[in-house]
Amino acid sequence: MKRSIYNQLLAWRKSPRRKPLMLYGARQVGKTYILKEFGHSEFENMVYINCYQNPAIQTLFSENMDVKRIMLGLSALSGEEIIPQKTLVFLDEVQDVPDVISSLKYFCEDAPEIVIVTAGSLLGVLNMEGKSFPTGKVDIIHMYPMSFNEFLEAIGEDRMMELLEIPRREELINALIPKYVELLRQYYFVGGMPEAVAAFIESHTPEIVRKIQKDILAAYDADIAKHAGKETQRARLVFQSIPSQLAKENKKFIFGALKKGARAADFENAIQWLVDAGLVYKIPRLTKVDMPIKFYMELDAFKLFVLDVGLLGAMAEIPPSLMLIGNNVFSDYKGAFTENYVLTQMISVPRTVIAYYSKDNSTMEIDFVIQAGASLLPVEVKAEENVKSKSLRQFITVDQAGSGLKGIRFSMKGFIKQDWMENVPLFAAHSFIKDVSQRSLV
Repeated sequence: MKRSIYNQLLAWRKSPRRKPLMLYGARQVGKTYILKEFGHSEFENMVYINCYQNPAIQTLFSENMDVKRIMLGLSALSGEEIIPQKTLVFLDEVQDVPDVISSLKYFCEDAPEIVIVTAGSLLGVLNMEGKSFPTGKVDIIHMYPMSFNEFLEAIGEDRMMELLEIPRREELINALIPKYVELLRQYYFVGGMPEAVAAFIESHTPEIVRKIQKDILAAYDADIAKHAGKETQRARLVFQSIPSQLAKENKKFIFGALKKGARAADFENAIQWLVDAGLVYKIPRLTKVDMPIKFYMELDAFKLFVLDVGLLGAMAEIPPSLMLIGNNVFSDYKGAFTENYVLTQMISVPRTVIAYYSKDNSTMEIDFVIQAGASLLPVEVKAEENVKSKSLRQFITVDQAGSGLKGIRFSMKGFIKQDWMENVPLFAAHSFIKDVSQRSLV
């Protein structure tokens, strides 16, 4: 299956300032697959080593950081010659051998001609006690589950995907809304985890897809038990509470919903562990909407979202029939799926920073504020065609009057442009934000 991250890998390889690459992401988002494709397609040969439960690798990287010695050992273990610029050295599951991560500093300094990539979860960084992280000596790319656009291409709807990617095709896209809505309904159920998408393509059997989603969630639970240490039970409580937290009208994370008397201090480490593992996205509140938004983030007030909308459905135990037939998935659950979906489509676009805004002493809230490149966009999310936007209108035309900001509303309606707001169909969320980000760099 094609992945848009491939273009980022190509750009990294061609960069004159290339450093060793660390590809991060939650388990099972497709890191190993895409790097193997990259190695086979773009290089003369590839040295692939899986570091998981690999005593030889642990020994090789624990002795000293002589790069020539390490390369000789990697070549012997793989049976492949390492040729500068022509061989991709791919070390997988590096979170299990922190010394591999530390060694990247020496590859950067002593052997910049060697093209080396690593893949793993952020769990390894959390467990690097006594080891040095190669700060400033590595390039980092974060990989996410498949976007809706990638899903369309994977299931053979190339033309529908291409229409979303080509600017100024709004009228044609609006004419195809029923078809896009049907495909979006499928994506809400399947999500973007590559194994679930592959099963959907091969079988078109909802029960098989749901079983794979459950297996992935079980693997994540095992990771929590293995790596979270004393935060295990708290991390499980937080992760399992997200569907009910998102079903609330006000989606701000409420600690009291976890257990009676729960305080932020009791769970902040567990939440950070889930964020670092890539299992949840933490979206902080803004005290002011201005650039750069990181200056105005209130980190103790936030929303939490699951990394994949398909996994959210599996966590909530929603029967596949309710998601695949009719518009229940869009209209029910108080927009929980829709807001989680929009967040995942936006966060996978490079050069984006995302928060939300709520006004002090008021019920007014802007679902998301996204800094895409040099653009600042207040975003409202509507799960249905009932698109009254009182908060967004008040915010743009009164609170921010004269600021030049224009609101964006993602809804089930087609493209509509007004002087203070632009409506974008939900299925075009990823394409729209990507286009804004790219145009702001020109």
